Amino acid sequence: MTKEQGRPQDGAGTSRLPGPRAGRGGKDGAPAGATSSEGKVLNVFSHGVLVIWGLLVTMPLLWAVVSSFKDDTEIFGSPWGLPSVLHFDNWSRAWDKANMGQYFLNSLIVVGGSLIGTMLLGAMAAYVLARFDFPGNRFVYFLFVGGMGFPVILALVPLFFVMKNMALLDTYHGLILVYIAYSLPFTVFFLSGFFKTLPTSVAEAALIDGASHTRTFFQVMLPMAKPGLISVGIFNFLGQWNQYLLPTVLNVGDPDKKMLTQGLVALAVSQGYKGDWSGLFAGLTIAMLPVLAAYIIFQRQVVAGLTAGALK
Repeated sequence: MTKEQGRPQDGAGTSRLPGPRAGRGGKDGAPAGATSSEGKVLNVFSHGVLVIWGLLVTMPLLWAVVSSFKDDTEIFGSPWGLPSVLHFDNWSRAWDKANMGQYFLNSLIVVGGSLIGTMLLGAMAAYVLARFDFPGNRFVYFLFVGGMGFPVILALVPLFFVMKNMALLDTYHGLILVYIAYSLPFTVFFLSGFFKTLPTSVAEAALIDGASHTRTFFQVMLPMAKPGLISVGIFNFLGQWNQYLLPTVLNVGDPDKKMLTQGLVALAVSQGYKGDWSGLFAGLTIAMLPVLAAYIIFQRQVVAGLTAGALK
């Protein structure tokens, strides 16, 4: 054998010992250990940001609830401490003397009526726009979508005169109608996309069995859309419960017809001059309890509805 024949060649007949492969185990040639450590660092960083954000959101709420059980001396003397004695009289004083009970009832009546009307009309409109093809379908849909971008403040003056001419100022049903019109664009936009993700075979089977379109909608499609209905219902409830601008413009005469947000502003002004800060914190806690309760009870349904509406 010559010297050239015994030398390894870079061809097909090359015989080499197996060696370590570069970039094995990692993405784009990176070692697997480096990728794992980067993922851990990113995970710790994201969790740290979420914890900080959670503290920034919850701490003011907890501080307001704790302060509602203190007296004025403890609020200024030890603002971050726990109350030595629970002063439940703050809540009764805010409920009775500040008329928060009447404002709370007014908000329940208006928001309850408007929420039922919004969900019923919005679901029917969204179902028709999502399931039926007719001339002007896209035009009507984009009208609703355009309503989401229209600033409400631009409509306050003409809306006031329209309500005045129709004798709907300072009335529950007038404010309910305005709340429904205010919430319909988002409701139709959200539910129309959700109804498109539902299977059509179930509705077709119901129609073949002799069910009318109305019965198919209420008994078949509406129960299937329950996650989406709960999600958009919670969003509408939060928006309508915290609404301040519309009732301030449309409830100008009768003080007994004011909403809870209006009563809370009046309480802040009056109790601020009186120095009754404990009553003010009690009224603030009364106003935010329904919102917190709704979110705590339905938080799983909200997340499930958003996820189900995003996937086919």
